[in-house]
Amino acid sequence: MNTNQPVSFTTQTQYPLPSQKFMIPTTWRRYHLSQLVNKALGLEKSIPFDFLVRGEILRSTLAEWCAEHGVGEEETLEIEYIESVLPPQKMSEFPHESWVSSVSCGSSSHFLTGAYDGYLRAFDLSQNVILNAPLHTAPITSFAILPSENTTDMDGNSTYTVVTASHDLTAQISEITLPAIGSASSSKVLASLHLHTAPVSSIAARGTQLLTSSWDGLIGLWDTSIPASDEVPEPESLGAERKKRRKIQKDEAKPKRKAPVSVLKSHMGRVSKVSWTSASTAASCGFDSTVRLWDVENSLCTRTISASEKPFLDFAITPNGQSALAVSTDRSMTMYDLRITDLSAATASFMHPATPSCVAVSQDPASHQVVTGAYDGVVRVWDVRSTKAAVAVFKAWGGEGKKILSVDWQRDVVAVGGEGGMDVWKVQGGAGAGPEIQVNNVKKPSA
Repeated sequence: MNTNQPVSFTTQTQYPLPSQKFMIPTTWRRYHLSQLVNKALGLEKSIPFDFLVRGEILRSTLAEWCAEHGVGEEETLEIEYIESVLPPQKMSEFPHESWVSSVSCGSSSHFLTGAYDGYLRAFDLSQNVILNAPLHTAPITSFAILPSENTTDMDGNSTYTVVTASHDLTAQISEITLPAIGSASSSKVLASLHLHTAPVSSIAARGTQLLTSSWDGLIGLWDTSIPASDEVPEPESLGAERKKRRKIQKDEAKPKRKAPVSVLKSHMGRVSKVSWTSASTAASCGFDSTVRLWDVENSLCTRTISASEKPFLDFAITPNGQSALAVSTDRSMTMYDLRITDLSAATASFMHPATPSCVAVSQDPASHQVVTGAYDGVVRVWDVRSTKAAVAVFKAWGGEGKKILSVDWQRDVVAVGGEGGMDVWKVQGGAGAGPEIQVNNVKKPSA
């Protein structure tokens, strides 16, 4: 027997309905509701909508949902409609011979990768390798472009200052030149950053300041100036060897060894990531199951959010700066309200079938979307208002189950790095500055 359920609709989109109650057949699904909303709005071009019922995306009939949640026929359901996420589309792939641990799709003209072989690479949109820079002797874990240090000469060659972190216990400040057609690329290490006694897990840049995190439990604060001479002496074993080489290298300026401006101490184990939250504040997460907030200027931990046995691998800050989304070895992604210090700071949890290793948020302030990459080779797109299931899923590198280590999301483009190299996908919802990226999907040999 067909029955009707009283329903009222709400939305945060630009397509609101007048406040009214609808009697909806309980046999209806998402498609029927979307048709109803489009008809009521009188839109010239149909827009697909999804529907949130009590924080859960409707994936069944109304009758099945009501039966599962014990909702009676006379109870009015408040349903929020959101624009549907279109199925992600693969744009291209960039094979590597080494695992890719860090990726960037922030430029409209090229992609950058950091890999386990210590190389920083750049690719143009035709998948050509335009930079092969051997910056480290161990895996690169993280990199960032200094936003104010980029120039383009009359020939169209673009020079960037890039900072990198590595398992070789150092971070570096380097200059790279990405060529115009017919020119050669170049790279030069300007300074190495010396503090940590274990692998450096991440590096973050803001203006003329840097933050590094390490498995040694420390966070270093640095400036980006290049000193005239070494601030940290070379180890004695290296010093003797270097002296023998100086005659050969006397005309070649070697990288300067920088010391930190200050050291931030509070974590009780490995620090997985550090990120700026403002010009003078930062956040970090680590294997001690904490997310910590910092007054960087005074080297003080101002707030600690403790979880129960959640070694954190990565986190991302929402565009409004009020929440952090942290992924953990317990296969969860947890959303924390950074304004609360106790366990109630955890406002939502999103479970994965495999360990999520990385996370990136949409840069659209109005968006509620986030992507995670996991060790099962699957990228999941989540709406943070619905914790039960991802709104979209895609498998990197042809679904071979290769581990994902890094994701970046800019302008509807998601770059995925890991065991299979780098994949690039079009994913609706990742707004950001700059024109749309158009990748020429031509097979190229691996880097």
